[in-house]
Amino acid sequence: MPRDENDPPISTGRQAHESALQFAPRKKPCHADPLVHHGRHFGRTVHALCNVQALITNGILRLGELADEPEETFTAEERREHRVFRSLLQMVPGLEERLMTGEAEDAVTVAELVQKGAASARSDDTKSLKTAVLDWITPRGQPLNPPLTRNVKIDRGYHHERTGALLCPAGLDWANNEVKEKLRSGEMTVSGDQWPIFLYSSYNYDPEDPWNGLLRSQILVSAYKHIFTSPSSVDREPKATRSGNARIHGMTRVTPASIAYIATQVRFALCSSPVFSRTDTVTDSERFYNTVQDLLDDPEEKEEVDQLMTWWNR
Repeated sequence: MPRDENDPPISTGRQAHESALQFAPRKKPCHADPLVHHGRHFGRTVHALCNVQALITNGILRLGELADEPEETFTAEERREHRVFRSLLQMVPGLEERLMTGEAEDAVTVAELVQKGAASARSDDTKSLKTAVLDWITPRGQPLNPPLTRNVKIDRGYHHERTGALLCPAGLDWANNEVKEKLRSGEMTVSGDQWPIFLYSSYNYDPEDPWNGLLRSQILVSAYKHIFTSPSSVDREPKATRSGNARIHGMTRVTPASIAYIATQVRFALCSSPVFSRTDTVTDSERFYNTVQDLLDDPEEKEEVDQLMTWWNR
């Protein structure tokens, strides 16, 4: 099956080269299948850009014929992939038994439905935030100057003073005309592993303490409420996991992966690219998402990450 630009990256974990899963006939996914519903939550809170079929194929191997392999034989990335697989099993009642006792065709169908749910959630959220983000970046009681179109993004990104200032990499000075012009012309390229200033509380970056205010900005909180509770909750005080999508899925706490997901969605909403694509070298969304995930999963950053999660779940 050919891949399009919305397909997630192929997993880099241990592959099953001759797995029957790769050759099993596919059933047409059912839109109402509960696995699509679970897939939406999986994409938002566990991993937005993984290849679910590769994830399941490798996960079954780890539970089956590779179960006796010492943990040290697996790379850090393979171990992380298996944690994601375990999270999926915990999210869907009866899934482990279905995968381990069912036919190869069942595993393919499960992967297809979960992938469909994750992709549809990402698409819905991208569309919704494209409009909503303009309300959050407009100064209270004042219009944006020049105004931004709500349904067309070509005038966003570094082309506009407000979105450009928010997307400007931390450590660079947007007020510097030379920096601004290089960003606008593309002479200065920004990769996905560079933090934009909108990630920081009050949009201030402290080079002496890079964790100071990181992933605590108001625009991230607004976007989190918009997606996980409801659009109308943004201007109110309820916790981000008390209603809406969070309540539907029994979510009681903010997850690190969901913060990375929201940060990626806000970054894309502010940029000028019209279509979310992991292969877009301008937005470099996949690298950005993975960079945030890597930071929040780094054992050496545990103390700071714990403080961040306490802040989000307060």
